[in-house]
Amino acid sequence: MNTNELTELTELNDMENMNELSDTNTPLEATRPEGNENSESSERNDSNDSSTPHCCCGTRHKKRSEEEQKALLTRLRRIEGQIRGLQKMVENDAYCPDILTQSSAATSALNSFNKVLLGCHIRTCVAEDIRAGNDEKIDELCKLLQKLMK
Repeated sequence: MNTNELTELTELNDMENMNELSDTNTPLEATRPEGNENSESSERNDSNDSSTPHCCCGTRHKKRSEEEQKALLTRLRRIEGQIRGLQKMVENDAYCPDILTQSSAATSALNSFNKVLLGCHIRTCVAEDIRAGNDEKIDELCKLLQKLMK
């Protein structure tokens, strides 16, 4: 199987995954609480404020616009298709360099997803909290960047 065939297989898997997942909840959708209109309060993890919406596990949430959520989910579905393509390549005993090439492409796609999500986080969550005088978000962002740059 050559690289062009692998790319076509990945694209076909992407299209199939988009169709399969369009009618189902994904983990990102399932973790977002309904009716949470205030993204600023949902971002804070203040255990003293009982009005701050949290799920049972204590995680924070962010209300995303429909457009932002759709774009992020589309990226994740494509990545999922690439991973499934990799699984099939291994099952079909594909040549190692071909698998590595596709694995590198999946890694690159996941890194691109992270860049987009980080940009959205900085433009919305971080900027809103800084404008509101919550400079603690800067420290949180610095810690996050250290984790991402390992």
